[in-house]
Amino acid sequence: MKKVLVLCTGNSCRSQLAEGYLRHFAGADAEIYSAGIETHGVNPMAVETMAADGIDISNHTSNNIDEYTDFDFDYVITVCDHAKENCPYFPTKAVKLHYNFPDPAKAKGTEEEIKAQFESVRNMIKTYCENFVNEYLKK
Repeated sequence: MKKVLVLCTGNSCRSQLAEGYLRHFAGADAEIYSAGIETHGVNPMAVETMAADGIDISNHTSNNIDEYTDFDFDYVITVCDHAKENCPYFPTKAVKLHYNFPDPAKAKGTEEEIKAQFESVRNMIKTYCENFVNEYLKK
């Protein structure tokens, strides 16, 4: 079974969205984990945004990359430039992939504008995750 790690700065938003969708699309074909180079807790708006699309991430936890140094991942996906550039090295033969998604946690504006930015990023991540699963895990 393939092991996939999604890595972000604080493991609070983008990596949590990706973990939720990867679990949804991969099903039993992979073990999905997410982590950050820091831990900021799971963003409540990320939970709400995913729930609106039928995915429950309310029980996810914010994990630090150091928790996974002994894991042998097949894929490591960084979802922000900061994590890609600042992740401490850990030995792995994993295929490394990167996509810099906007950070919806930094959205400004009215409540509706912020919600719309979360939904926009959620939809980008959903498409990326579905394509990743189809290309790398469903072969």
